[in-house]
Amino acid sequence: MFIITKEFEFCASHNLINLEEGHPCMRIHGHNYKVIIELQAEKLNKDGFVCDYRKFDPIKKMLDEQFDHRHLNDFLPFQPSAENIAKHIFEIVEVNFPQLHAVTVSETPKTFARYER
Repeated sequence: MFIITKEFEFCASHNLINLEEGHPCMRIHGHNYKVIIELQAEKLNKDGFVCDYRKFDPIKKMLDEQFDHRHLNDFLPFQPSAENIAKHIFEIVEVNFPQLHAVTVSETPKTFARYER
């Protein structure tokens, strides 16, 4: 199996609701998010690729326009946890990338949430 990844970044704020009293994530705070898109294929295409990395440009554009420098609670219809964001981005990306295997979202250099098929 061949696997390729592409990493993207965006900055956004959010706050999580219904957490235990005094939980710091209930306050509005921000992250420098990293999003890792992972594609896989059993065979390479005629150019020797799983996918040409230039085809990822629309993903960057979508993240820049829809997520970057926004308050995620203002437009996401769910608790904006890293787990839910990973699933949401997966559902957006899979429409145009049938080879999509996983989306990982990182809020900090040491925390990662992954959604995969």
